[in-house]
Amino acid sequence: MLTKFETKSNRVKGLSFHTRRPWILASLHSGVIQLWDYRMGTLIDRFDEHEGPVRGVHFHNSQPLFVSGGDDYKIKVWNYKARRCLFTLLGHLDYIRTVQFHQEYPWIVSASDDQTIRIWNWQSRTCISVLTGHNHYVMCAAFHVKEDYVVSASLDQTVRIWDIGALRKKTVAPAEDIMRLTPMNTDLFGGGDAVVKYVLEGHDRGVNWAAFHPTLPLIVSGADDRQVKLWRMNVTFRGSVVVLFFPLACLLVQLIYTKAWEVDTLRGHVNNVSCVMFHARQDIIVSNSEDKSIRVWDMSKRTGVQTFRREHDRFWILAAHPDMNLLAAGHDSGMIVFKLERERPAYTVYGGTLYYIKERNLRSVDLSSSKEISSVPIKKPGATGMNQGPRSMSYNPAENAVLISSDVDGGSYELYMLPKDAGGRDVQEPRRGQGSSAVFVARNRFALIDKASNQIVLKNLKDEVTKKCPLPLATVDGLFYAGTGNLLCRSEDKVLLFDVQQRTILSEIQTPFVKYVVWSPDMENVAFLSKHAIIISSKKLEHRCTLHETIRVKSGAWDESNVGVFIYATLNHIKYCLPNGDHGIIKTLDVPVYLVKVSGNTLYCLDRDGKICTLQINSTEYMFKLALIKKKFDEVIRMIKSSQLCGQAIIAYLQEKGYPDIALHFVEDERTRFNLAIESGNIAVALASAKEINEKDHWYRLGIEALRQGNHEIVEYCYQKTKNFERLSFLYLITGNLEKLKKMLRIAEMRNDIMGRYHNCLYLGDVEERIKMLEESGHLALAYATAAIHGFADTANRLADELGSSVPILPEKSELLLPPSPVLYDGNWPLLLVSKGLFEGAFGDGGTVDEEEDVDAQAWGEEVEISDAVEGPRTDDVHDFENARQDNDEEGGWEMEDLELPTDVGVSENSVTTTNVSFIAPSPGVPVHQVWTHRSSLAGEHVAAGAFDTAMRLLSRQLGIQNFSPLKPLFEDLHIASHAYLPAFASVPVVPLALEKGWTESSGLNSRNPPALLYKLSFLEEKLKLAYKLTTEGKFTEALKHFLGILHMIPLLVVDTRKEVDEAKELIGICKEYVLAIRIELKRKETKDDSVRQQELAAYFTHCNIQSVHVKLSLQSAMALAYKGRNFNTASTFCRRLLELNPNPQTAAKARQVLAACEKNPSDENRLNYDPRNPFTVCGATFTPIYKGSKDISCPYCSARFVPEIAGRICSVCDLAVVGADASGFLCSSTQVRY
Repeated sequence: MLTKFETKSNRVKGLSFHTRRPWILASLHSGVIQLWDYRMGTLIDRFDEHEGPVRGVHFHNSQPLFVSGGDDYKIKVWNYKARRCLFTLLGHLDYIRTVQFHQEYPWIVSASDDQTIRIWNWQSRTCISVLTGHNHYVMCAAFHVKEDYVVSASLDQTVRIWDIGALRKKTVAPAEDIMRLTPMNTDLFGGGDAVVKYVLEGHDRGVNWAAFHPTLPLIVSGADDRQVKLWRMNVTFRGSVVVLFFPLACLLVQLIYTKAWEVDTLRGHVNNVSCVMFHARQDIIVSNSEDKSIRVWDMSKRTGVQTFRREHDRFWILAAHPDMNLLAAGHDSGMIVFKLERERPAYTVYGGTLYYIKERNLRSVDLSSSKEISSVPIKKPGATGMNQGPRSMSYNPAENAVLISSDVDGGSYELYMLPKDAGGRDVQEPRRGQGSSAVFVARNRFALIDKASNQIVLKNLKDEVTKKCPLPLATVDGLFYAGTGNLLCRSEDKVLLFDVQQRTILSEIQTPFVKYVVWSPDMENVAFLSKHAIIISSKKLEHRCTLHETIRVKSGAWDESNVGVFIYATLNHIKYCLPNGDHGIIKTLDVPVYLVKVSGNTLYCLDRDGKICTLQINSTEYMFKLALIKKKFDEVIRMIKSSQLCGQAIIAYLQEKGYPDIALHFVEDERTRFNLAIESGNIAVALASAKEINEKDHWYRLGIEALRQGNHEIVEYCYQKTKNFERLSFLYLITGNLEKLKKMLRIAEMRNDIMGRYHNCLYLGDVEERIKMLEESGHLALAYATAAIHGFADTANRLADELGSSVPILPEKSELLLPPSPVLYDGNWPLLLVSKGLFEGAFGDGGTVDEEEDVDAQAWGEEVEISDAVEGPRTDDVHDFENARQDNDEEGGWEMEDLELPTDVGVSENSVTTTNVSFIAPSPGVPVHQVWTHRSSLAGEHVAAGAFDTAMRLLSRQLGIQNFSPLKPLFEDLHIASHAYLPAFASVPVVPLALEKGWTESSGLNSRNPPALLYKLSFLEEKLKLAYKLTTEGKFTEALKHFLGILHMIPLLVVDTRKEVDEAKELIGICKEYVLAIRIELKRKETKDDSVRQQELAAYFTHCNIQSVHVKLSLQSAMALAYKGRNFNTASTFCRRLLELNPNPQTAAKARQVLAACEKNPSDENRLNYDPRNPFTVCGATFTPIYKGSKDISCPYCSARFVPEIAGRICSVCDLAVVGADASGFLCSSTQVRY
């Protein structure tokens, strides 16, 4: 059995595959119907309108419908697109066992415990026929795929075949003969809609299931007598008879004499057979049973082929996919979707020739011409059972030989010498032997694993042993070719490069479990394919990149036309991977294929039937990215001009890789163009887009970028567009433009903006205007201080008279507050002189702006239109501005042409509208912390990168953690410790430097390693020893802090090997037990007034899984408390347990004394909630026992057990996770990423 998908849920009673989508319906004993995507492994939807168990469910083969039937006597028809129940069919009087849609007609057949079978028309929503005859529960009923038959099975020990041909005729042509019978005749012949054709008797107990063969006249049934029976039905005679109805009527009736008989009985199950069915594509029968097994039977030999068992779960239902080789089985705790055999054909490619196995023949085909070169028959394996076919192939071009490996007899191989002629007349008898993973290692040598001796055995082409060497690791279970004399040895979590001659390990690489290895044509690169990951490395196993897929990876091949591009196939996509790890989708697949060769835009594939097919792909996207990576910019320009590259994916990719200037040429949306232009520093394009968008936020962003580049003329224009008077005034101050600063003062005065007016006075150093403004606004004291300090004695005296006694006392040492005078005012700030980029002008007008046409020269000299700013004129000096306002009332805005500006504030000749100088801001590289978070799904590495939000999401998803308060200081410490901080100049901020693990001076400049982390397993082990010591000394509060500290650090731990992962998980269990035990002891010390509760808590303490020395101490305490409380029987149990642990002589003597005293009166004065004979765990919140068989829930992180009422609360043991929350599991190493 090859398990493809598995769920954990309540008991599954009904299953149904969707005909086209990778979906399966599961109806549960809890009343819920689940819709799963078995390919992605995700729950799509759930439907829960039934009351009680749902025993039957079935998809319609063409409509978006499914039907369900349950113990509430209801049949419901659902629309899964609308996600609701459309209607309910009522009529059955007891539990409904099965429901099924008809393949062609709008019918539903249902079987019920009311001993009837009903056929419903789901379009008219009526019952069109009731089939009666069974005298016990009807356990199942099903339509025949092609014929007008219904099969039913009942606990009355019979299987019945019903002919519904008349019902079909009534549906198709209601006016035909049978509808013309009089009511008397209808009663006489039983209605004529559905009649019993056969009654199959032979089972000794109730029959649970019966099913038709899809093409042959066969029926299979399974019953409570533990037997599976095979039946055959046949037509033997046709005739006619005249039936007379006295006195004057007669009727001609055609009779068909048929018979059905039992063919054979299949025995092997040891409990009730729940379900049985024919396999749709093979001559086998599949059955499951309450004996917790699924059995596969050979239909021709009538013998068992294979048995699959579960330890604790009884099986209830089977379902088969109508088109694919998939089966599903429902059991007590969920369901499994599985295959019986591998469908992947064994194949290998050399040059342009494909060698593969199809229909028990070893074939070789020239892929370029699709011409078959040779075909050699392969002997069928003698061993019985499934999955005995070839698994892998290895080709030797020097000797034209092929090695075929299979799992027969625990691992075997066959060596074929292929014929030189196409006819294959000189085929030699193959050589066979025992051994797994046979692979050629030299021109006349091949290697295999001898599992009996744990050795690598080298043989020549005569099948003679030439050399033996021990496995480089005891866990090595697979070999792959790695060049002459070298082998790739696969273990569970790594691959080794092994030199067979020198018997040395040359290098190794950490990988998930590798299923396939694909070498590039030049043998410089190698791809390791695991179930859900692809690892690319060099021939020396130097890691290049790793890709993770949520769907299974099926195959891959290197592109022969583009070096470094790896093309791979998942279950439903063909994708590409570039040398730097970038990847994307090329094509969507309807059915899985196996890639054998990639040449240009042509993919050569094998399907599951062993047929060779070619697929045409569009390689433009990955060739474009490859050209960017290799910096072949001339090729990039050519592809942009000639190809239809478009889409958000390309734009996002170019932005990510630091090419926003190229991305500009792919977009027409002004907002996207503006964002790209800002990112690439292209002010001209950004200005053009901002004019089209004309929104305040975009002008603000353009101003920030222009200010960063020193182009203050565009900054001025942006501030004018956003009417940001404060920024505009300050810009004029720092650029020394005093004339425009004076204009801003007048504008502030007209706008009645007191603070704006005061600031402009300060910027200009205009003391008289400041005094005037302060006096007008009523701030006489400030006006007096300003006049007095700046030497305006007359004004100061006048203001002093007005103030009277309120004249402020001025400080003795006062300084004038005057701005420095500008030395030079001349155009923009100096710009960075750089040559034009490679892509500027390469695409016509696509990415730049025609400066003379689009950029108005007045834009650089515009001023604020006073008409918009003035709320009311104050003096006659602004008469010209008022006229301008009246002339432009309709549009408003900033019409600068109406201002009479001095000649020296016109547009500078050095404006960007006429200059040839451009500024290209250096693009920053990818931050190290971004690389860390992008590559890793480990919470500790995200914390080190400072991505606290993603780290919290990971911890919530993996461990169910919701309380992050205890982790906050650990987050901060870990992040700070993963960086070094280099001080610079006093005015320059500190430069952070990321600390990477495993960095050496030989590391490449662009190579990025994982972060160096503060918390290590060895540190936690030392902390654990200290906590043990504190516990032994009885310092429980301090010990509790240390154990909790370890529990809080472990989620942020990152380790390298599987062994360390196991140690970390073990550490969680240890700390959980000690935290629980210490909390119990502290709780006992708090309850001083309740001696019974004290005895209970002391007893629970002794059942925590802690070290022996601490168990002894807890037993002594419990013994003393129980004895003092006169619970002598309980105290004696503690004494015996203590003596079994071999304590020191003094403790043992005391325990024996107490035991002797207790045995004189073996009784308990107080009843305790404590039963030492019944296994239990202690609830971490209530500190009460949860005995075996009782319901409980657990913490997803520390696995502490709780009573069900605690669900949804924060775990009181670890103080982190939510009790009962769903979580994917503890993840602390890249070796665990196997999905």
